[in-house]
Amino acid sequence: MQIVVAGLNYRTAPVAVREKFTFSDGDLAQALKELKETKCVMECVIVGTCNRTELYVVSDREHICDHYLRGFIEKWFGIPRDQFNKHLYIYENEKAIDHLFHVASGLDSMVIGETQILGQVKDALQLAQQEKTTGIMFNTLFKQAVTMAKRAHTETGIGDNPVSVSYAAVELGKRIFGSYDHKKVMIVGAGKMSELTVKHLYANGADKVIVVNRTLSRAQELADKFRGVACSMDKLLQYLEEVDIVISSTGSADLVLSREQVAGVLQKRRSRPLFMIDIAVPRDLDPAIGELPNVFLYDIDNLQSIVNNHLQERRKAAVIIEEMITEEKQAFEQWTKTLGVSPVIQALQARAGLIHEETMDSLMKKLPDLEERELKVIRKLTKSIVNQMLRDPVNRIKEMAAEKHGDEALEYFTKIFALEEQLAQREHEEQTARQLAADSAHDRWKEEQLTKVPMNSADALAKS
Repeated sequence: MQIVVAGLNYRTAPVAVREKFTFSDGDLAQALKELKETKCVMECVIVGTCNRTELYVVSDREHICDHYLRGFIEKWFGIPRDQFNKHLYIYENEKAIDHLFHVASGLDSMVIGETQILGQVKDALQLAQQEKTTGIMFNTLFKQAVTMAKRAHTETGIGDNPVSVSYAAVELGKRIFGSYDHKKVMIVGAGKMSELTVKHLYANGADKVIVVNRTLSRAQELADKFRGVACSMDKLLQYLEEVDIVISSTGSADLVLSREQVAGVLQKRRSRPLFMIDIAVPRDLDPAIGELPNVFLYDIDNLQSIVNNHLQERRKAAVIIEEMITEEKQAFEQWTKTLGVSPVIQALQARAGLIHEETMDSLMKKLPDLEERELKVIRKLTKSIVNQMLRDPVNRIKEMAAEKHGDEALEYFTKIFALEEQLAQREHEEQTARQLAADSAHDRWKEEQLTKVPMNSADALAKS
């Protein structure tokens, strides 16, 4: 088995590309199910944030898993692979594990050490467990990554400095206006990112904050925390006439403001500058808005330069976290080696049990007059002899498997006790079970498609 991650992030793809490869909250569960049913995938987790979309899988086929992952991405998003291949990264085994630890701890984030990603990784695991797309490998690895990230934040204080995407957005506004005194700010969206932005705005002297959201009650809830004003989306253009700054962060799949809408408002603003920051993915604000006079539009990628000026202390903490990651990777590697021990031990115990039963059958044939009580005592004593003979070898191979040359030790152990046939049979049975499961999943998919296509297409689909 191998662990693979395939994805796009802010380093490999601009926001204009990333926004095409985002999973909506409502689609994630179905995406997990379809990814799990993809050939070669045994376990899977999907991590999606504003800066990354990543598919984590446990695969039973080396070297070709990336082909099937590209196929899944191509099919789900309806985009040919030649349009995203150059933006896609694929890591396997140790590199994939290393990447997950860096992601969970915030070391791979645009804002190094940001803590929001930890919650997103945890949520991704919980959803995958809920949809039953994880097994022993990912349940262990992701829990270990989450636990380590929590410890890293606590012990190093990497998240203490107020550096985040929302903080960087507010800092960019200060560069334009100097200060937020007597400035009116509009926040579009009422999620966690918006709340963080409002906190930073008030800390920097904002005079008035207007919260706009599709659900007015949610906008009111956020506005009340900061003595702001709440309004619904239908009043967005009305308030746009009077504000100085717009920071947008919604979960909308469509544009919230178009170039034409903003152009119509500018006529009433009498050339006053309008500063707009779009920190949503997919983007809320039409990129063409930046072409309008007296409008200064920035998206999430523009915030990178701001972020870099606030990272010195976090980089110091990152060095410590890197050491923690190294230790955790070694611990996970040792744990995975013990997984290889179980089949070997089970094969040894099964063979010993078979030999014991054959010996007992032979004994009963040679001594047919033995009473049941006597046979019971003999069976118990001989079974005890077998268990005692196996105890030390079993304990020793467990220890050796976790050491540097554990794979070699397992191989020698297998040869010494002549367990190759039992292990080969076990592997064949497992492969057969996986193939049956894959065939069953494919049959279910075909049945679902048959209910969706016109009757005259059914015959063609059935032949596929």
